Amino acid sequence: MTWSNFYLFCFLVGFGLSALALLAGSVQLHLPHLHLNHGIHVPHGGGGAGARGGGRGADLSWFNFGTIAAFLAWFGGTGYLLERYYSVWFVLALGISTLSGIGASSMVFLFLAKVLMAREASLNPIDYDMTGVLGKLSMPIRPGGTGELIYSQEGTRRVTGARSENGSQIPKGAEVMVTRYEKGIAYVEPWVDPTGDMELK
Repeated sequence: MTWSNFYLFCFLVGFGLSALALLAGSVQLHLPHLHLNHGIHVPHGGGGAGARGGGRGADLSWFNFGTIAAFLAWFGGTGYLLERYYSVWFVLALGISTLSGIGASSMVFLFLAKVLMAREASLNPIDYDMTGVLGKLSMPIRPGGTGELIYSQEGTRRVTGARSENGSQIPKGAEVMVTRYEKGIAYVEPWVDPTGDMELK
């Protein structure tokens, strides 16, 4: 096998993997993951409830489907052009091709880390703990009955069923605090602002 054929083979494999990844994303196919111990921790910004749980992030391996495909395509394409059309010395062509592949795979890695995975984060149970959550009743709670609670958590407006902690009636629009959460039902009690301001901020 000549160097030109080797580079062409690498290019075709890399291009084919890239096309497969694009097709898989379009039709939502699930490709196997590569589990290699070369991951780095990609930090995520953000404040609020997520900040109290420490820095968030996701482990993204340097060697993943996208970076391997990019490396092979650019390595093979650059090497083939240099070898076939410019008759560059094979050692120089190999070096330039390798640098080209590393550069392309690095750009793909940065794109994955900074754009596609920027909103992914490890789930922290503390961020979704219902105890102490403040909200308003959109439906009243009758004595011993169930109403509806509207609250905000992780920047999203949510709704859940609500019952009075002591079984008493709580009118619609009342501001309440969740004391416990069991089987999809929030048990609440009227919330009194210690500063005397009855409005939720």
